[in-house]
Amino acid sequence: MALTIKEIENAKPKDKKYKMLDGGGLSLLVLPTGTKLWLWRYQFNRSEKNMTFGEYPVVAPKKARDLHFAAKKLLATGINPMAERKAEAEAKQQEFRALEREADSSFEKIARKWWAWWSIGKSPRHAEILMNRLESDVFPVIGHLPIDGVQAGHIRDIMLAIEKRGASDVAKRAHQSIGQIFRFATVRELASRNPAADFMPRDILAAAKTENFARVDEKDLPELLAKMDEYNGDALTRFGLKLLAYCFPRTSELIEAPWIEFDLVQARWVIPPERMKMDTPHIVPLSHQAVAVLRALKLLTGNGELVLPGAMDKKKPMSNNTLLYALYRLGYRGRMTGHGFRGIASTILHENGFEEAHIELQLAHMKRDKVAAAYNHAKYLKPRAEMMQWWADYLDAQQAKGRLKLAA
Repeated sequence: MALTIKEIENAKPKDKKYKMLDGGGLSLLVLPTGTKLWLWRYQFNRSEKNMTFGEYPVVAPKKARDLHFAAKKLLATGINPMAERKAEAEAKQQEFRALEREADSSFEKIARKWWAWWSIGKSPRHAEILMNRLESDVFPVIGHLPIDGVQAGHIRDIMLAIEKRGASDVAKRAHQSIGQIFRFATVRELASRNPAADFMPRDILAAAKTENFARVDEKDLPELLAKMDEYNGDALTRFGLKLLAYCFPRTSELIEAPWIEFDLVQARWVIPPERMKMDTPHIVPLSHQAVAVLRALKLLTGNGELVLPGAMDKKKPMSNNTLLYALYRLGYRGRMTGHGFRGIASTILHENGFEEAHIELQLAHMKRDKVAAAYNHAKYLKPRAEMMQWWADYLDAQQAKGRLKLAA
């Protein structure tokens, strides 16, 4: 006889679970917790199986009996109802995943998911810079495409466009970031493959030309410094050129620098590892002259986050080409670049007897085998500070010579 609602409602939990027969093999299983489950015990291939149809009262008696009847019909045809249910559940799950991927499979959406995951523990400024580059260079080209619609050729075109504006390092980083996004996507089954792995940056980017790192000879340095001091363009650009000369960092390290990295009292600039080429922190001892330039900049940009913000958007750094084009306007196209100050400093400091290890460390070069013993910031900070002050004094003396030459 089928169970009545009154019988089901009156069934109380006991110390052990027990069954109440409903007929045709269907029963109501009452657990010690008070939970009541619809249960069917059946044989398939000489093996006993248990199949549940839900919990009372969520599943009413009539619904449970209908489900039981449908399962018995499957069993009569030689199909295991439990296996069929499992297959249906898996098919629905796959269909759901496919719909989910289709609805959220654009490169930009997945890239932003990667960024949210990747940026955990990273410097907020470093994470912001990377997202700005994606938004400027990558998303306008492939952001709207389904991630599996992105081909190696798309990535190549992005890199060549960046290289065309003279930013080969940024082009390489774009390839690296896109590759990381695809690795994130493929391991989560959001993409079928990683097209960035089809080639290396060196396969398409031109080798660095000599003029990209052009620098003036020492004899021409006085005139260059004098012209830089008299630069009549934007004040931020003039101060940026001065800091390139006094501190000889990589241009990106300077223009992306936030004020938080500078201690003007201790006269130090500490660049965190995530902003350095070799992913290690770098200390730049600041000369009196560099501190004076930074104090002047503080009056102009100290209310913002960045030392050298962009002209249009103060939350973004100055363009990579701003300082380079300023040198062009001074008449040094093909003769001098921002990177050139590093080469000049290295040559002159070596010629004036400074320790190679201190120079290489201050340049943050990749030649760690030569400077391994010197790669101790605290131990070599004092001689490096003395070297940087000597360098600033030397530049000032050269600038004075240049002024006399221009006035003659």
